[in-house]
Amino acid sequence: MKHTPLTAASLREHPLPLPQAGSKDARGRALVVAGSASVPGAALLAAVAALRAGAGRLRIATVARAAAGMGLMVPEAMVVGLPETADGAVDVAQAATSLRTLADGCDAVLIGPGMLGEAPTAALTVELLGADASFILDATALSELRARAGAVRARAGRAVVTPHAGEMARLLDRRREAVEADPLEAARAAAELLGSVVVMKGATTWIVEPQGGRWLYAGGGIGLATSGSGDVLAGLIVGLLARGLPPISAALWGVFLHGEAGRRLAGAIGPVGFLARELPGVVPELMRETMG
Repeated sequence: MKHTPLTAASLREHPLPLPQAGSKDARGRALVVAGSASVPGAALLAAVAALRAGAGRLRIATVARAAAGMGLMVPEAMVVGLPETADGAVDVAQAATSLRTLADGCDAVLIGPGMLGEAPTAALTVELLGADASFILDATALSELRARAGAVRARAGRAVVTPHAGEMARLLDRRREAVEADPLEAARAAAELLGSVVVMKGATTWIVEPQGGRWLYAGGGIGLATSGSGDVLAGLIVGLLARGLPPISAALWGVFLHGEAGRRLAGAIGPVGFLARELPGVVPELMRETMG
C-alpha cells in the first residue's frame, strides 16, 4: 500500500469542525495529565497547545507543588493538584480515583508528558483508559505498554500513541537501531499491536492507522528537535480530539500544525533556536490558512 504525503491539500479529506455559536462545551473538554516536580513545564506546554488547537475547556492534573503556579500560568484552565511520592512523581495509588472522575467528564485525555515512574504511570494509564473519552498516550504513558496492549485495543480505535524511536523500541521489544532503520514497519507493527493510530516521531514522521492507511510528513525542520517539542505535539492532538475529530484526523492535523509551526518559526527566527513554547502561538493562524 502506498503512503499519502501529509500536506495542506491532503488534509482537506479531514476537515476541522467549523466553530459554531454556543457554549465552550461544544468545542470539547480536554484533560492533560502530566508533569512532575522536576519537569513541571511539560504540563504547561501541552495544556497551552490544547487551547491553541481550539479545545473549549481545559483541565490540568499535575503534581501538587506545581498546581498553584500552573493555575497562574494557564488561568484559562481548571488545575487539580495531585498527591506526590517522595521523588516528586504523581502518587498513583492515591490519585487514580480522582483522576478517573476527571477523565469521565472529558472528551479527550492526554497522559504522560513529564511524568515519572514507568510502572505506576502504566498502571494509571490502564485505569484511565476505562473512561468514556478519546486518548493520547505520550512519553511515560508508553512505558510497559506492551504488556497492557489489550487495554489500549479495548478503546476500539479511540487512542493515539506518539512514540519516538527509543519508546517504540521498548514497545515492540526491538533494538532502537532496527526501529530507526525502518520506522514505517515499526509504526505498522505498533498499530496492529495496539489497534490504535500511531505517530512515529522522527526527522520525518509517519502516521499509521490500524486499517492500513499511512501518511508521511517530511517538513518541519531540525528546529523542532528541541526540549518540549513533543509535549506541544501531544497537546495539539488532545485539543483536536476534544473538538470531536476522529483519532486519525486529530493525529494528521496535529503533526501538520506542529511541523508547519516549526517551519514558520524557522523562517522568522532561524532554523534552530526557537523554543517549544513559541510553537502554539502560531497554530491558530495556520489552522485558518489551511482551512482556506
